[in-house]
Amino acid sequence: MNNRQLKSYIFWIAAAEAVGLIAGLLTAAGTAIYGETALKPALSPPGWVFPVVWTVLYALMGFGAARISLEEGCKHRKQGLNLYVAQLIVNFFWPLLFFNAMAYGFALLWLILLWILVAAMILVFYRCDKTAALLQLPYLLWLSFALYLNWGVWRLNV
Repeated sequence: MNNRQLKSYIFWIAAAEAVGLIAGLLTAAGTAIYGETALKPALSPPGWVFPVVWTVLYALMGFGAARISLEEGCKHRKQGLNLYVAQLIVNFFWPLLFFNAMAYGFALLWLILLWILVAAMILVFYRCDKTAALLQLPYLLWLSFALYLNWGVWRLNV
C-alpha cells in the first residue's frame, strides 16, 4: 500500500467514525432517557452493544468508501461516493430523530430511506469494487434489524 492509498483509508474511515462519534455525543442525554423510559421490543440488545457494533460498521463503511475512492477508472465511482455521503448524512440524523426528538414513527420512515440509500450504494459499489460492496452488507443487515427495533419501539410507545 502506498502513501496515497493509506491516506485515503485513514481519511474515509476517520470521517465515518467522526460522524458516529458526533452523533453519539449529541444524543447521549436522549439515549439515557430512552434507556430508562421507552418500552422496547423483544430481541432488543443491551445498550453497550450499539456503540460496539456501530464502531465496527463505520470502519467497514469507511474502508469500502476508500476502496471506491481509489477506483479512478470506474465510471460509477462518483455516483457511489455521492450515495455514500448521502447515506452518511441520513445516518447522522437518525439518532437525533429517534433518541432526542423521540419521533419514533418519523425515525422509522427516515430509517427506511437510509436502508434504500445503503442498498443503492451497495449496488453501485459492486460495479466498481465487489469487496467494497460486500463490506457494506453487515451494515445493511444491521439496518434491517434496526428497522425491526425502531418499528417495535414505535408500536410500543405510541
